Amino acid sequence: MDELDEDRLHALIPRMRQFARALTRDGTAADDLVQAALERALRAWSSRSKRDALQSWLFSILYRQFIDEQRRAKRWRRVLDVVGVADEPHAPSAERVNEGRDALAAFAQLPDEQRAILLLVGVEGFSYREVADTLEIPIGTVMSRLSRARDRLRRLSEGRASTPALRILK
Repeated sequence: MDELDEDRLHALIPRMRQFARALTRDGTAADDLVQAALERALRAWSSRSKRDALQSWLFSILYRQFIDEQRRAKRWRRVLDVVGVADEPHAPSAERVNEGRDALAAFAQLPDEQRAILLLVGVEGFSYREVADTLEIPIGTVMSRLSRARDRLRRLSEGRASTPALRILK
């Protein structure tokens, strides 16, 4: 890794941690996620195309790492349910209690896909094209998910979140 890229990599770590923190909703898990993503990035550094934007490439790796960990955790929960091992409840930390503000609570209710897009566009300042490339989805999907995320966040903040209406089919 040349020195310029190393400097750019170090400069992106706080932004990666902020994104990971919003995805995981936990500081320790966010640090672990960023570390795992950086390890994966450094292992794949030699295969990285020089034309790839470093920021998009790293955020893409981080998001894929998050999705992989979510899937892995879901599989383990199913295994634990089958063998009858229940999770022990954990007492909330002071940090968790402080994070209970209304805006963050509403934000936390958004689906992972909507939160990720809202963070990348609203907080990280990614363009729609960069988000589409990072998450490997069409740009139209980025725009529709962003619109739905903003609308749902607005409704949640106003206290009138509605669950999708279900129809009974006969």
